[in-house]
Amino acid sequence: MGRYVLRRLLQLVPVFIGTTFLIYLLVWALPGDPFAGKCGERPCPDAYITRMREEFHLDDNVVVQYLRYLGNLLQGDFGETFSGIPVGELIADAYPVTLRLAIVALVIEAVIGLIAGILTGLRSRGFLDNLVLVSTLFLISIPTFVTGYVLQTVLGLRLGIISPTVSSEAGWLELLVPGFVLGSLSMAYVTRLTRTSIAENRRSDYVRTAVAKGLEPRRVVGVHLLRNSLIPVITFLGVDLGSLMGGAIVTEGIFNIRGIGGLIFRSIATREGATVTGVVVLLVIVYLLMNLLVDVLYAVLDPRIRYV
Repeated sequence: MGRYVLRRLLQLVPVFIGTTFLIYLLVWALPGDPFAGKCGERPCPDAYITRMREEFHLDDNVVVQYLRYLGNLLQGDFGETFSGIPVGELIADAYPVTLRLAIVALVIEAVIGLIAGILTGLRSRGFLDNLVLVSTLFLISIPTFVTGYVLQTVLGLRLGIISPTVSSEAGWLELLVPGFVLGSLSMAYVTRLTRTSIAENRRSDYVRTAVAKGLEPRRVVGVHLLRNSLIPVITFLGVDLGSLMGGAIVTEGIFNIRGIGGLIFRSIATREGATVTGVVVLLVIVYLLMNLLVDVLYAVLDPRIRYV
């Protein structure tokens, strides 16, 4: 296992370089003036533009710019905005909030999705199965911003159960409803994926053999059926953590959460390429590490899988 993890870590290096170069190229090669709007309604003076282009090396070849950026990135330097604010400080302020929101959403979708999927997979074609299928189809059909607006209006403005907006501290309890909104779509997919996987594996030979040996139903489900059925679900949940962090823009906007979503939205609007690149690079790292973790969990769930 240790040799496999080391080999996978080495494989992540060219993937990281390729993806970050593509991100850097797309962000900095976009058409338009990166200094538009930086001086108010008037265009910026030529002297200011010349000085800024020299300071940020914007006249260099894009490959040279990327290599310089990569070298600084390996030293923990994400660059600076055109206003002179270190991007690392902006990310350090916003990233923990979005990470907490994504973890809350992941836990909600995993717990509710797995429980609903297991119950309906074991007892298919019943009232509960039909109710869960209709509910998940309902969640899939409704956009996230509609779900967030409805919960904010009903629970926050009318019933007063929650605060319509999240405070600057963004505690765990405050993030429960935004986390449910963020993870509602994935929760529906986890439920359906778990239900389908369990329903298929119930008819497998190893399950019938375990039942024929007289094992307790709880042991058949927990040890044999569930561990094999969770492999596709673990894959989805592992990749979904990065998706939740990258897709939190709408949810953070509805509940006024000061996280990565709002930061990257403002950076795109103001054409702060360094901030956009830094945030997306961080999300790439999360994606790569979560994929590695998912591969390692395969061997834990299924003893037939062995890495050499």
